[in-house]
Amino acid sequence: MSELENPFQETLIQRHRAEPCTVVIFGATGDLTHRKLIPALYNLAAGGDLPPQAKVVGFARRDKTDEGFRAELEEANKKHSRQGHDPALWASFGASIHYHKSEFQDLEGYKSLKALLDKFDEERGVPANRLFYLASAPEFFDEIMLMLKQSGLNEGPEGKWARVVCEKPFGKDLKTARHLNQVVNDVFAEKDTYRIDHYLGKETAQNIMVLRFANVMFEPLWNSTYIDHVQITCAENLGMEGGRGGYYDTAGALRDMVQNHLFQLLSLVAMEPPSDLGADAVRDEKVKVIRSLRRYKGPEEVAKNIVRAQYTAGSVDGVERVGYRQEDRVNPESKTESYVALRLFVDTWRWQGVPFYMRVGKQLPKKATEISIHFKAPPQVPFPTLQQRGTRNVLVIRIQPDEGISLRMLSKLPGVQLLMQPVKMDFRYSTSFGKASPEAYERLLLDAMAGDATLFARRDEVENAWAFIDELENAWHKSGNPPPMCEYPAGSWGPKEADELLQADGRVWRRL
Repeated sequence: MSELENPFQETLIQRHRAEPCTVVIFGATGDLTHRKLIPALYNLAAGGDLPPQAKVVGFARRDKTDEGFRAELEEANKKHSRQGHDPALWASFGASIHYHKSEFQDLEGYKSLKALLDKFDEERGVPANRLFYLASAPEFFDEIMLMLKQSGLNEGPEGKWARVVCEKPFGKDLKTARHLNQVVNDVFAEKDTYRIDHYLGKETAQNIMVLRFANVMFEPLWNSTYIDHVQITCAENLGMEGGRGGYYDTAGALRDMVQNHLFQLLSLVAMEPPSDLGADAVRDEKVKVIRSLRRYKGPEEVAKNIVRAQYTAGSVDGVERVGYRQEDRVNPESKTESYVALRLFVDTWRWQGVPFYMRVGKQLPKKATEISIHFKAPPQVPFPTLQQRGTRNVLVIRIQPDEGISLRMLSKLPGVQLLMQPVKMDFRYSTSFGKASPEAYERLLLDAMAGDATLFARRDEVENAWAFIDELENAWHKSGNPPPMCEYPAGSWGPKEADELLQADGRVWRRL
């Protein structure tokens, strides 16, 4: 052991230390605040990670009192808190929650908000940092940004910082994304802008870099020499419940999931090792992956590599489901896809010729998200039977549910004959560490308060992703011979055309 090594260092855990601040949530009466944001802040408080004297202010248009707002949030916390609900802890945490009524476009409402935050600072005896969370509908972002600037709230008091967290969708195409970026960056510097993608807050997504770069056994094999292909699947067993069809029919699977969540996972799998774990070093490498995606020009190339589809009537979990076009708030003649499968190529030295297959869809048999790395077969000598299907090594990274990692490999069956059978080595977060993983929003809120932007999307990352997606959308909606809209019964794993996409390459989708 080196004389400089600390024998206790191995057990030390790096923790983000959030600085004291007030969190202002715009759109505070919405579902996100009740199901995710407040339970996340409560669990940070339960874990001792919320800064002392922190305040939470809900900003919305409805008429409410502090007491009424707190009572609503307490009921929501009882339903959604990861660690349950402790009345004693809520009593102290809930007292830090306040409600501020104002229209988003009313400058006077922002001036009175500023007065309220200044009053909190006076009560603390010290000024606090300010975190503005945009949980409102995207169409209000422009007005909120303008009012924050005109009221001076975009500047922290007495040298303290002011930051903004933007919820997805960040634009609906490259043009609108650039506009939003410009609007936000006119008010907040890029270093103070946090574009949130909750997938990156999940433990397994964060663990991809650790798996690749902290274990010597994987990275030497992480290239086209040893990897045959990669699959990324995001399946949902829900449809347009709760009026979601109104939004979804304007977006579709490609914009709603691929442009952000799936591209983030793809970037983590395909990126080169960053020079350090600083936010820009990591995001520099992720942006290179998106820039290296092979572009598909015109509807013919898009049709050859991308499958879009809508579900028809069927059954999921024994419950009858209507078709997509019969869903509430969905146009009966909708051309919006509820499913998309893609064959992508990352044109870099490391990944030359390795296809990345992605699929995402609604009304599939189960809710699950995973990445599977399919390795090439070893030479046939001395085991000539290895070309059978299911005999190749597969590394599976489960994002949700049951976060963990498994590795399929071959083992000899006990007995006198030399017979082989696939076996699985399985790591599960829930059993290996003896405690539940924190919710994604807990980690991301803490990072935003601590100034760590590593798990948030940067401006160029968002715009490069939209530039790629726009070409596919143009082929679907603006060409004279658009690729067909396929169909699949609700409760199935997607259209037959998606299966044929892989079969043409001699491969099949992994069964989840």
